Amino acid sequence: MNENIIDQCYKKSIELLKKNSTEYGILACSPSKVAEKKNYLSVFGRDASICSLGIVSLGNKELIKSTKAGLEILVKYQGINGQIPTYVKPIKKQSSFWYLTSLDSTLWWLIAVKNFDDKVKSNFKFSKKYKKEIKKAIFFLQAHENPPFCLIEHNEAADWADIMPRSAYVLNANALWFKVKELYKLDGAEKTKENFNYLFDQTIKVSSKIKKENSRLARVISHVNRKKNFNYYLSFVNYAQYPENEDIDIFGNLLAVIFNLGSKVNQKKFLQYAIENKIDEQLSVKVSLKPITKKSVFWREYMKRHNQNLPNKYHNGGIWPFVGGFWVIALHKAGMKTEAKNALEKLAQTNEKGNWAFNEWFHGKNKRAMGKRGQSWNAGMYIYAYDIINNKVSKI
Repeated sequence: MNENIIDQCYKKSIELLKKNSTEYGILACSPSKVAEKKNYLSVFGRDASICSLGIVSLGNKELIKSTKAGLEILVKYQGINGQIPTYVKPIKKQSSFWYLTSLDSTLWWLIAVKNFDDKVKSNFKFSKKYKKEIKKAIFFLQAHENPPFCLIEHNEAADWADIMPRSAYVLNANALWFKVKELYKLDGAEKTKENFNYLFDQTIKVSSKIKKENSRLARVISHVNRKKNFNYYLSFVNYAQYPENEDIDIFGNLLAVIFNLGSKVNQKKFLQYAIENKIDEQLSVKVSLKPITKKSVFWREYMKRHNQNLPNKYHNGGIWPFVGGFWVIALHKAGMKTEAKNALEKLAQTNEKGNWAFNEWFHGKNKRAMGKRGQSWNAGMYIYAYDIINNKVSKI
């Protein structure tokens, strides 16, 4: 165990966040011409919100001020329907809501502002100043919920994995939706949890109760093959299809573990399955196991866009260090303390590549550094994971 690199990465993470801080919030990555061209010098809904978890944990006044500004600039550009933008360019006074209606920026923003209010000792409270806007954001999400199912729906290529064909009931978004419902004490949280497991866990048979009470839900999941053993939650299920033995969404499964959506037995089974499949071999975590290939029924032509989402690249099996922070937290939560500490060391080594480049992602096979350098959420999630396994802060 290299304690030096673990502690050094913590310090480097703080340095990076300070470097990427502006009066408008934390930028997605460090300034460069390439980053500017690709709109990365913006305050992103999901990035800024996830990054805030580590900043709030750290308690640095300078960074707290910057993350507060970012969360505020996002709500300033909130859509009339309540949606939080994908990103905002404050200086140019521009915002983007992606090509398709994206839900996760709104989901993450709601989680971030509640976490801010709960953990930052200040007279300022988002729940007071932005009560109306928070209510609108929740209503926007409720408008995407199937009321009897208590699960939200979205189109493909419309969450953080925005070049992936996951559609209708998507694992990642619904894990976040349950957490939002739990945090804000919304009606139907337990029903969301129950139906989440019916839909995404192949080991649960459709009960006579569900068939009687919710025949539509029973019909939606009637085509899902049932198995005796649990290894992972399905990445999505729609009316006709779901990916079996491919596109295993590691990020979504980690959120399910951290948010207690499944039993403790299933949590450990998934984590053990992930370890056996070497999701963090040499570097940090692959975001998807068994990538979608061009021969798959789920392959889409848009996945070739910018040569970006081919197998083992980007969202389709690439390695994302910020997700490595969630991996560390999930292992720690499940009582796998040694594995969590080892994963934190690997995460530090990954961020160190390229002289502390904090690269956005790496190729899932050849481990080549890809994407933009100086990613803020790499730093934010490293701090958050470090603080959690050192018992400095509780999880979300």
